[in-house]
Amino acid sequence: MEDEQINQVINYLNRGVVDLINERELAWKIIESDREKRSMVVKYGVDPTAPEIHLGHTVTLRKLKHFQEQGHNVTFLIGDFTARIGDPSGRDEARKPMTEEEVLANAETYKKQIFKILQPEKTVIVYNSHWLKPIVLEDCLKLLSRGTVNDLIKRKSFAKRFEEGKPVSAIELIYPFLQGYDSVYLNSDVEIGGTDQHFNLIFGRDLQKKYGQEPQVVITLPLLEGLDGSEKMSKSLGNHVGIDEDPNTMYAKIMSANDSVMFKYFRLLTDMPLNEIEALENRLKNGETHPMDVKMLLARDIVSQYHGINAAKSSENEFLKVHRHRELPTEMPLHYIDGKNNEYDISQILVETGLAKSKGQAKRLISQKGVRLNNLVIEDPSIPVKIEDDAVLNIGKKTFLRFKYKRDDK
Repeated sequence: MEDEQINQVINYLNRGVVDLINERELAWKIIESDREKRSMVVKYGVDPTAPEIHLGHTVTLRKLKHFQEQGHNVTFLIGDFTARIGDPSGRDEARKPMTEEEVLANAETYKKQIFKILQPEKTVIVYNSHWLKPIVLEDCLKLLSRGTVNDLIKRKSFAKRFEEGKPVSAIELIYPFLQGYDSVYLNSDVEIGGTDQHFNLIFGRDLQKKYGQEPQVVITLPLLEGLDGSEKMSKSLGNHVGIDEDPNTMYAKIMSANDSVMFKYFRLLTDMPLNEIEALENRLKNGETHPMDVKMLLARDIVSQYHGINAAKSSENEFLKVHRHRELPTEMPLHYIDGKNNEYDISQILVETGLAKSKGQAKRLISQKGVRLNNLVIEDPSIPVKIEDDAVLNIGKKTFLRFKYKRDDK
């Protein structure tokens, strides 16, 4: 490979990267793999602690895809063994242990979802229980002898908990050794992870040296903020977009994202050339384009990746119909009621349909004038409401429910 070609490859792989340790080693590994007509071992490990993959996870998956586009296979490591221990990265307390059944069930869903991004023919899926589970005590002690407590206490999450007097279990101290040994076992050339994995990735690099291997190149990528623009994207915080969600939901969620994350999403979640993103950002700053149009472009791109361009266009039309033209959605959930009854406790209906967690929450929504029936605001939660067949209830701009009378002729 010519120097110019190598630089182009590295520049392409370097998009969105926070740390590249180091560029010289990556260039050498690219040259060697090309000369030997083989793929580098490009590793990414994930502990399947939840069943759903969201856009935050795809930042690293997309980087794996970039390596595949350069002709390399990637090793997708499912930490079915380490998931039952718990990675302390960025945590103020130990993670709750998981059963083997829970881990394997989540792993199966991961295997289905990752191929929305990765090329199956260039992806090798491995489970670290294959080599970690058989380790006997003697070998475990030899592994632990390759590191020191001094190294471990440099970790910010450990140091913080030590200072605050919070417990750090001995098993958590072992986790970096196990993740590092994954790299040793696979003889990894490159390992990719989020910035919260920086310590573990470097630890694995050092462990490889102690086993007489060439150290892996470490690539870290930023953690993606959720739709709120502040907290890390997480299902538990409700600020996520799942890649398995239907196109209309995915499109609407992206349109609800805080403006502050728009261009970070463009850089990390799309393949739009960086110069085009910069030009788009300048047009927005200069008032030459509207934020809504920019966000629609983003939503269309992301939905197209996971559902195709036709689904993206359909979702865009549906979004405009409901949110810009104030029309009703084409499809909405149905709730059947007894047409013989004339009036209903709307708070009770909100609870029954899952639109409110409790009657108290339902009454607060009504008192805040956030609930409408046939586009008329419901003013008082204590007054029963008459509901006709085909009436539409909506909460805010996004949640709709259509009522249908039960039929006796079935």
